[in-house]
Order: sequence, then C-alpha cells, then structure tokens
Amino acid sequence: MEELKFKTVLWGYLKQKCKVLILFGIFFIVFFVVIALYQLQTEAVLYTVVLCLFVGLIWAIVDFCYYYRWHKTLFEMRTKVDVDIEQIPPPHNLIEQDYMQIISAVHEDKIRRITQYDHITSDMIDYYTLWAHQIKTPIAAMRLLLQSEESDRNKALLSELFKIEQYVEMVLSYLRLDSNSTDFVIRRYPIDSIVKQAVRKYAPLFIRKKIRLDLKPMDQLVLTDEKWLVFVIEQILSNALKYTAKGKITISMEGKTLLISDTGIGIAEEDLPRVCEKGFTGYNGRTDKRASGIGLYLCKKILTKLSHTIAIESVVGKGTTVKIALDEIDTL
Repeated sequence: MEELKFKTVLWGYLKQKCKVLILFGIFFIVFFVVIALYQLQTEAVLYTVVLCLFVGLIWAIVDFCYYYRWHKTLFEMRTKVDVDIEQIPPPHNLIEQDYMQIISAVHEDKIRRITQYDHITSDMIDYYTLWAHQIKTPIAAMRLLLQSEESDRNKALLSELFKIEQYVEMVLSYLRLDSNSTDFVIRRYPIDSIVKQAVRKYAPLFIRKKIRLDLKPMDQLVLTDEKWLVFVIEQILSNALKYTAKGKITISMEGKTLLISDTGIGIAEEDLPRVCEKGFTGYNGRTDKRASGIGLYLCKKILTKLSHTIAIESVVGKGTTVKIALDEIDTL
C-alpha cells in the first residue's frame, strides 16, 4: 500500500506556493532598494526584516499544517474501498468549490450508471434463470419419449439430450454462484457417496464410449458442500469422457486430495496455466469447436468459495490428472 511521505507533501506545498514566494522575493528587493535610497539606519532595517520573516514563517507553518491535514484526509479516503463524498473536506475558495462540484457531478453519474447496470443485470439473470427452469420441462418430455422405444437412434439422441441437460445445469450453476442466495451447506460428507453420485450420472456415457472406470476405495469424511462438490466432479468427469477415446478413468484419494485421472489426449503444457480462466479453450478447444471454456472456470470458482483448491497435471497423448485438495477447509 502506498504511504504518505512528508517530503512529497512539503515539495508539493512549495510548488503550489512558488508564485507567492517569488512575489514576496520581489517585495523584499523593492523593500531593500527603497531603504538603500533613503539611507535608513541598519538596525531598523534588520529589525524590520527579522520581524517580517518571523511573521511570514508563522503564517507558512500554519498554512502548511492546514495543507498537510487536508492532503492526509484525501489520501486516506483514496485508499478506502468505498469513499463517501460527504467526508471530503469542505472547499475554502472558489477553485476548490469548482472541483467539488465536478466531483459531485461525476459521483452522481457513477451512482446512476451503477443503478442502471444493476437493474439490467438483475433482469437478465431473472430471465435466464426462468429460461433454464422452463427448458427442463421439454427436456424431461423428450427423455420420456426417447425411453419409450429401445433403438440405437434413441440411445444416441438420449446421449445428446444428456449433454443438453448438463449445459442447462451449468447455466443455473453459473447464475447461482454469484447470487447472494447461494445455498452452501457446509458439513462433513463421505467422499465415496459424493463421487458415486457423479459417477452414476455419467454411467451411460461410460458404457456408450466403452471407457473403464477404476474407482478406488475412499472411506473418508470431508468438510464441504455436497451439491456443489458433486457439480465440480461431474464437470471434471465430463471433460475426461469428452477427451478420452479409449482406456480408463481412475478416481482415488491421496490423503485429503481427490484424484481424477484419465488416459485421454492430454493438455498442452503451455495451456495448463490458463485452463481455469474464463472462456479459455486452448489447443483442445480449437480442435473441438463445442468447447466453451466455462466448465473448469466454474470448478475453480466453486472450489475457491469452498476453500478447496484444484491443480491439473497433464501429458499430451498420455492423459490428465485433476487434483482437488479438500483438506484446507477441514481446519475451520
């Protein structure tokens, strides 16, 4: 954080008063010239000079103290997150009053723009939330129709319908995450139960793609939110299945860290630092045009809110391992 430096304030004060100092210098020159012309006594001259300097020094000290206090007040306000315009010291001259009027006008315009933006954002969130809930009805109807008849075509359509459902859930999670009503329920849950919920949801895709699941024993309790952690694991499984054509996906625990490994195409080394950035798709995303770059971004944001962390290790052509550290929140 920037510190208030006395030398900086003093230099600023001298620069502001330089014209006054020059004017007083001219006055002293005129004063000495007049005294020399009239040949006044030296003692009287020195007494007058010392008296003027003493009065001028007192005035300068008082004026500088006022200047320093004002600057300090404004400096401290600048470092605050939320500045109340009413706390700004009142103006003492016409120029300061002009500046205050400009600041007030800018502040009012800022408040108006923020209010307008909040209304627009609120309306947009309400609309997309309503849309996401309403779209579930036709999705459920389509699922029932497709399940009424067993055929390869219907199985393929059910697979695509499942992806649509996941995208809708992603939209809802994205909207809820920054909402003030985010329903976090933090308690101890068996990690085995959480993982199996996500695995059951993706079981049809495992079967359809003929990907083997190696689920290691996980007899541990973790302090977390069940619903949101299930969502994170689902997103990671979705990515693993998307980019794994053959082989297996392994889920295990290493201490308090959940490991999800696949034998897929892997992630380029230069893309690894940015895979959790919003909208970043990397090389794999450019190959697969359907990638949105939102899934891992949501995962990291959710895990951060839960005081967990995520780390990704990958080798191109060999696979990817996602590590979710669940031990940080356990210290609460």
